[in-house]
Amino acid sequence: MVNRPVVTGLSPKEGPPGTRVTIRGEYLGSKASDLVGLTICGCDCLLSAEWKSDKKIIARTGAAKGKGDIIVTTRMGGTGTSTVQFRAYYETIGPMKESAVWIEESPMQSLAWGRRSLAPTGYIQEDPLGLSIEGNDKKFPEDLRDIFPEGSGDLSQENFLPGWFLLENHHATSFEDLKAGLSYLRRRVESQKEGQLSFLKSNAGSVMDQLDTLMALRDRVTQDTKMHGKDQVRDLEKAITNSIDASQELFKDVLARKEKADATRAALSALSRHKFLFCLPNSVEKSAARNEFDIVVNDYARVKNLFGKTEVPIFMKVLEEVDHKILNIRQQLHSKIKEMPQGVEQQKKLVKALISLEAQQAGTSVASMLVIADPAWDAIESRAKYLEDTFLKTYEQYTNKETNPTEPKSRADPNATPNRVQFCEEMTEIAASQFPDLWRLGQAYFTGELRGAGQPKPGNFKRIILTVIEQFCLYLKAALLPAGNQRSLLAGSMKGLPTWPATSLSLNYLITWMPHCLRYVRVSYATLIRLDLPGEALDIVSKFIDELRLYCLSTILKKANEKVKKLHEKETWEFVVPDFAGATALPSKLEEILTEAIEDAQTLCLTPEVRETSLLEPHSDGQREMSKRFQEILGTFCGVIETLALQRSDEDPQQAPMLSQLIGFPAALLQQQMSGDKSWGSSITWEQRMLCCLSNCIYCNKIFFPKLGGMFTKHNYPVPTIAIENSRSTVNTLFSSLLDMYVEHKSDPLVGTIEPSMYIGRFQWDQVGASDKLSPYAHECCDNLVSVYSEIFSISPVLLRPVLQPIVQTVAEELARLMTCVQKFNVNGALQAKVDIHVIRDAVRVYSNETAKSFCVEALEAIPQVPESEEKIQQTVQHIKNNMRLQLMCLQVVDP
Repeated sequence: MVNRPVVTGLSPKEGPPGTRVTIRGEYLGSKASDLVGLTICGCDCLLSAEWKSDKKIIARTGAAKGKGDIIVTTRMGGTGTSTVQFRAYYETIGPMKESAVWIEESPMQSLAWGRRSLAPTGYIQEDPLGLSIEGNDKKFPEDLRDIFPEGSGDLSQENFLPGWFLLENHHATSFEDLKAGLSYLRRRVESQKEGQLSFLKSNAGSVMDQLDTLMALRDRVTQDTKMHGKDQVRDLEKAITNSIDASQELFKDVLARKEKADATRAALSALSRHKFLFCLPNSVEKSAARNEFDIVVNDYARVKNLFGKTEVPIFMKVLEEVDHKILNIRQQLHSKIKEMPQGVEQQKKLVKALISLEAQQAGTSVASMLVIADPAWDAIESRAKYLEDTFLKTYEQYTNKETNPTEPKSRADPNATPNRVQFCEEMTEIAASQFPDLWRLGQAYFTGELRGAGQPKPGNFKRIILTVIEQFCLYLKAALLPAGNQRSLLAGSMKGLPTWPATSLSLNYLITWMPHCLRYVRVSYATLIRLDLPGEALDIVSKFIDELRLYCLSTILKKANEKVKKLHEKETWEFVVPDFAGATALPSKLEEILTEAIEDAQTLCLTPEVRETSLLEPHSDGQREMSKRFQEILGTFCGVIETLALQRSDEDPQQAPMLSQLIGFPAALLQQQMSGDKSWGSSITWEQRMLCCLSNCIYCNKIFFPKLGGMFTKHNYPVPTIAIENSRSTVNTLFSSLLDMYVEHKSDPLVGTIEPSMYIGRFQWDQVGASDKLSPYAHECCDNLVSVYSEIFSISPVLLRPVLQPIVQTVAEELARLMTCVQKFNVNGALQAKVDIHVIRDAVRVYSNETAKSFCVEALEAIPQVPESEEKIQQTVQHIKNNMRLQLMCLQVVDP
């Protein structure tokens, strides 16, 4: 069961919008892609969220207010819970606080006694207790809204509570000071009461006169009512009315002319005074034509403030015309916002103007005729679409160049930059120059700088960013990676697009230009890193860079492998390894190629840059590729050794075959070596080359291949142990195969001469006379073994035992077979046979294995026993050994 995410810690616990908060808890996701939702005080903060671990997330708060929970939603755990809350507030800017925003500072208006003054917004009133607020600057530790939910600490509010006021302004004031403040407040109230009484006392006479006058007026009105009745002024009213009618008749013409003149003057005065209003329709059109939309916004705001509530028909008519002009300008602005290309600052300026005009025109009769939900989001979408279209046009342009070249390949400049490389350069420049504008526009939108009436869409913006970056990487992959990867790539996300021609790129081309392309991609990647993009977006480019680095590494090692394939042409058969006889310069040439390849790889692709991981981390694709290519190189080297070993031609110096001494001399190689031929490299025989190859196999298996790990250790790279061990196994298998071939080549003619030499001249074992010498066949067998020994010893003494042991075993087996097949021995024949077997056995004792010894025993057992002959046999054997001591001496050396 998957646990739901729980938020248990928060730092800080309060702040204005945009506060950077650290969220701690449990089960917050196992990776960045698991985080699918984050709200703080009900505001979506997923876009700014940066996942650090399953217990930590860093984000920025949105435009929220009040207390609220921090809710984390993960892909597996769903919507979580929170044990802590964050308090969001908007900072109040007073006259004494530094601010980049204009604060109204109109003077306070003093009214009649005792009534509260109307203070401007943000004005700090004088403390009613007459106390200093020094020492009370620090906020009260608890939220006063929780303590007094229905009250306020503002003296001008009806729900004013003294407790709130004291905790907010005097929580650090001593009780004695508060008592002094209370006394001060009482004195002020008493002084106001005394001021009203003193006013009445000082004007008592005037008040009494006024009362007497009022009473006299009342008495006079009562008398007139009794005398004249209630209609006392009827006659007076009639006389006045007649006078008015007469005056109107007298001055009717004069008054009419005067009224007309006054009306004309009033109209002219109104036109003069309100020239701004009547000229506004034309002026806003001209300003819009000059792209001076800030002037349009200011003029429209001014006219709305001055005439927004007017009821004058002419003013209302002009305002209606202005509203229609502004409506047209809004349409123009919306079109201009989506026009590309243009600078991001210009686009932001247009968005701000459009948002301001929409806010000012809200509530008018024409506002509903054009509704633009979110102009800033439209600007983001248009810029993203323009960037995607630019990528596509660039891609199509260069694929067309590659498919339909303007010049034939024969006339093309070989030093010119290839189309693929030019495409990579242009794509990276487009990404580095245009993508930051898209990101900055989105940041201005989500921070509230371009916020309109619509709700922000962090999820959609994140998807746009990821889509643009993915397309950037996909286009570059299609151009730079091999054709096989292109087809699998374009079959998915880039279906229907033109593909690069399926031409195989040469290794020289890749080695020359791939590092160049990698450097351009890294430059654009560094630009994206400086933008502080989410990790998920940067990981896409990082993964693509790792693929390019891996492809560069693979290309370098492939080129090294091609060089190794040609090493057989550079073999000089010179012995340059002082501590290992028979090993040639071939392994050292391989080491030079590998060293050069590793140094090139370190310079071009193995050294990680900003926010890049090591390509050769344990169990990574890079390490597997390195191990695979390294094993291929060593396998190719083994193939070179095998090629050199099996390479035979008619021009090779011929070595005389081993024949019977009675027919031909068996040690032609020894004669050739003793002849003093100095041209070793040109006169080397196939047998000598085979021995050199066998020596190289042993040297590589025991010394050279294990030593190659030091090249990786020198550069702090992991040693490809498995590749080295597999290559040692391969070279060991090659050694066994070549050894069997050489042993068979040497043992077959040697063993084949034993039986013909034994029975030459119709020799029979039952007709042997007395003799104290070795039989000719045995003497020839020893000479042939010495000949083989000398050939091996002259090249590589370390091969003596591996080669001679199987040959000696084959000789012993043949002797046992021949002795077993003899039908009859006479006494001298039995003695001679035993002497021959003893001499041969003792001569090759050092190179005899258990099988060879058992064959010798079998041969001796097949010879009949002669009574009292052991001493004579031993004497004869010793006599023969003394005569052949020079031949047998080399075969007795245990460790040559």
